[in-house]
Amino acid sequence: MGGILKAVKARWRFARRWPGQAALTVLWRLARGGLYAGAAFAAGSLLLVLVAGYVGVPPSILMIQRSLEGASVRRVQVPLSEIDPALVHSVIGAEDSNFCSHHGFDVEAIRQALQNNAEGGRRRGASTLSQQTAKNVFLWNGGGWARKGAEAWFTFLIELTWPKRRIMEAYLNIAEWGDGIFGAEAVSRIRFDTHASELSGRQAALLAAVLPNPNEWRLDPPGPYVSGRAGTLEARAGVVRREGYADCVLGE
Repeated sequence: MGGILKAVKARWRFARRWPGQAALTVLWRLARGGLYAGAAFAAGSLLLVLVAGYVGVPPSILMIQRSLEGASVRRVQVPLSEIDPALVHSVIGAEDSNFCSHHGFDVEAIRQALQNNAEGGRRRGASTLSQQTAKNVFLWNGGGWARKGAEAWFTFLIELTWPKRRIMEAYLNIAEWGDGIFGAEAVSRIRFDTHASELSGRQAALLAAVLPNPNEWRLDPPGPYVSGRAGTLEARAGVVRREGYADCVLGE
């Protein structure tokens, strides 16, 4: 028995003297720290999503940025019941016709965008309303793999914990419509002198038409391109309504 104990002790002393032991210890500590940091990020982001989903959406990073740039940030939050359905139809028709059928990511749209971009066509994105909501509520504008990865994570979380109606409500309350104007109610008051609940089909289509580039494409008055695009979206909104593409939001 004593011989066995001596052999074990000798092996332990050798292991402690082994040159790679220190490196393994460092790697283990880094891995353990990464696991702790990852768990803290996952728990913190989930808590943030739950608060934004069921308490209220806080001011976004973009709002803070616009304020620092000197813009007068204007935003009025309203429930979805106080936003005319025409805007829901127009936004789905403009930005994400498969909103009710996907779970945050439109795989077919991504495939088509990658193929189109690889063939040298006009570059197109495949960002869903869920992804845009995740970006607008929790992140910042711009590219980069870190932002894209965080966007995918927050998209997964909001699809997991929010109903589609809440995703649309958050989107319409935090989308930027240019000049520091955020949300459907604020832009309806400022641009059309009305409330979001009283938007006409044409006004809703105009609002949806400028969403891709709200600081360049104007509503006051709209140029030829925006007017033409709004006409197309007004017709597309009718298809969204008739085909039930907004049923997950409006329960029609």
